[in-house]
Amino acid sequence: MKKTKKRHQSRYTILLLIIGICALVGGLLLLWAATLRLPDFDVVSERVIQQSTKIYDRTGDILLYDLHENIRRTVVPFEDISDYIKKATVAIEDAEFYRHHGIKISAFFRALFVNILSFRFSQGGSTITQQVVKNALLTQEKTVARKIKEWILSIKIEQNLSKEEILSLYLNESPYGGNIYGIQEASMTFFGKNASEVTLAEAAYLAALPQAPTFYSPYGENREALDARKNLVLDRMVENNFITNEERISASAEKVIFKPRPERSILAPHFVFYVRDYLEKKYGLRAIEEDGLRVITTLDYELQKQAEQIVHDGALENEKKFKAKNAALVAIDPTTGQILSMVGSRDYFDTEIDGNVNVTIAKRQPGSAFKPFVYATAFLKGLTPETVLFDLPTQFSTACKPSDTSHKDPCYFPENYDGKFRGPMSIRNALAQSVNVPAVKALYIAGISDSIQTARRMGITTLEDASRYGLTLVLGGGEVTLLDITSAYGVFANDGVRNPTTAIIRIVYRDGTVLEEFSPRPVSVLDQNVARQISNILSDNVARTPAFGTNSSLFFKNRDVAAKTGTTNDYRDVWIIGYTPNLAVGMWAGNNDNTPIDKSIAGFVIAPLWRTFMDVALPTRTTEYFVQPSKIDVIKPILAGIWQGGSVISSNDQSTTVIQDVHNILHWIDRRDPDGPSPDTPSQDAQYQYWEYPVRYWAISNGYTSLKDITVPIAIHQENSDDYFSKYVTGISDSYKKDDTISFIIQKNIIDDFISADIFLNENLIQKNFSKGKFSFSLSSILNISTNNTLSIVIHKENEIDEVLTKSFVIE
Repeated sequence: MKKTKKRHQSRYTILLLIIGICALVGGLLLLWAATLRLPDFDVVSERVIQQSTKIYDRTGDILLYDLHENIRRTVVPFEDISDYIKKATVAIEDAEFYRHHGIKISAFFRALFVNILSFRFSQGGSTITQQVVKNALLTQEKTVARKIKEWILSIKIEQNLSKEEILSLYLNESPYGGNIYGIQEASMTFFGKNASEVTLAEAAYLAALPQAPTFYSPYGENREALDARKNLVLDRMVENNFITNEERISASAEKVIFKPRPERSILAPHFVFYVRDYLEKKYGLRAIEEDGLRVITTLDYELQKQAEQIVHDGALENEKKFKAKNAALVAIDPTTGQILSMVGSRDYFDTEIDGNVNVTIAKRQPGSAFKPFVYATAFLKGLTPETVLFDLPTQFSTACKPSDTSHKDPCYFPENYDGKFRGPMSIRNALAQSVNVPAVKALYIAGISDSIQTARRMGITTLEDASRYGLTLVLGGGEVTLLDITSAYGVFANDGVRNPTTAIIRIVYRDGTVLEEFSPRPVSVLDQNVARQISNILSDNVARTPAFGTNSSLFFKNRDVAAKTGTTNDYRDVWIIGYTPNLAVGMWAGNNDNTPIDKSIAGFVIAPLWRTFMDVALPTRTTEYFVQPSKIDVIKPILAGIWQGGSVISSNDQSTTVIQDVHNILHWIDRRDPDGPSPDTPSQDAQYQYWEYPVRYWAISNGYTSLKDITVPIAIHQENSDDYFSKYVTGISDSYKKDDTISFIIQKNIIDDFISADIFLNENLIQKNFSKGKFSFSLSSILNISTNNTLSIVIHKENEIDEVLTKSFVIE
């Protein structure tokens, strides 16, 4: 009993102590709160202007943009603001605005709990009253005192001002993007009408902006996100009974036209707003509007001026010649990742082409400009620039026949830009001349997933799950941004080392504190020799001459310059990305609305503009040369470019003799391990018959025969040959249809001294040295098939006496 009594006394004492501490703290807070004074609202705008952020070029001398140089704010009485705006703002920002007294108690305790647990004190309420306090009266410092002051001031404002006065302050002080402050200025800027005259849909757009005015800007890259938030505002208005559902439906369907963005004092606008978006995401809107940041960027403004002029003049010329109204350019130093120039359109203020859209960060299909990433992946797996891939009419869809030349879904029958097919081509020539069929084969061997991983490591951020893409990926089936792909090409330029793209050299706070400063962060992401192989190919003027001529825009007499063009199949986008060891420049041409240009390849549309810029930019960079790739010792003849066959008869230091036996590359390599053993049954690869069909036709048409005209030996067992055949081979029928697949198994366990077998159809070799498993081939891939046919299997034995099994069948 005594212990129980003592325990109760102890709990009672602790409780009294806690109550006492709370009373003391509460009293101190009340005393402190009583001394707080409401700041003078008239000084707010002046304070913001004095602390605005300024963005400079890389010299720190040329001011590109002052976020509040010409700040515009027109204060209007509360009664001159549309009820739609008031209701839309309350619905999206603070649905309980008219019911609380400055703060939400539930939000208060939730924030207090989170802050105590995290020791960060970053959580707070989000009432309109608190936003007025945060945006107009307090600093951004994250301290307990500031948070408590914010809550107390919110309550005190509610005691001194009406709800209408508080909402009026919010609407007249809120930022709506750039130098636009207040609802009246926003309404006039965006719609050319007073805040009292806007429609419900326009009001919803205006209410959507203050949360992130740069991100949601109607002049920026995120119009879809703005539209979605506008619709969210309308949904919230319905939920709060501010409008009817019928009004919501009507407003959602209304097509709202935004006025063109007014010109103002700004240099390199696409780049400036790219930087501003970065600053807002990292430091917050309040910081960039009030903290007086001095931002030194990577932009070379002298180069930028010339780039803007080249893009502008070239795009106007291309509009006349090719119906390509727009163009974009980005230049990067691959040794640092710094952006030297960014031109997002021919004219930022040209509304007819949506000039404010920054195409350098817009997702577009790159056409053949994606090929180097695929070939680099293939090189990583053992292929070489000398490896030959047949450029022949090839059906790649296994849902269609090998002989099918249809382009319609589900078939996939790619063609080249000039409609021609060139037969056997080295990868060097195929990449340099941008030939499509070998590139598709290279992707199949390299693998879609692995090729995407290579591109991601090199800086492509927009490719999603590999399962979304097919073999069209190598011809530009995925979407990339010009900024990403130019940066990724910089990895080739920099011997496989990636420097992340950056636009910032230094950011300094108004008191001189350095918030951020550039520091190189190189990462090796690609085998050095593979990077050098790609650069060697893309700078090989001899290899690309058949496609571009000897003196094209891509050729520089006294500089090492690598370049790759790209044109999408629908002619909506044309690209060129070129580089030296210390400069990577990418350009795009087309139309922002995705309308196709006149059918022409990138070499005619965008390459001349790119060359003009390179002629200006290269003299500003030191002359450097690509390091030559190391020679690779290749064991397999097919990987070394000996495409006439794959079986070595004899080899010495001076020469290698190979049996002439023309097949597609899958006959000699397993695509999962190109360097490994040759496949025992290459026909089991799903693509084998599809690649083999045109290759066999080409070989016969060009005088190439199998095994130096070897023919089937005379059968030892002439009598009852079909019966004898069936004893050792199972699965063969007497008749087939012309599109059937023949599959059979050689019962080698009952054949004495069995080593391997050569398989012939009508005296044409279709498989050499077959030794295990099931053998299959499609009749549609056989060129000399007839009504009556003979399948012959030559059995090689240890006693060196060959035996032949024959089986006749008919095609119905």
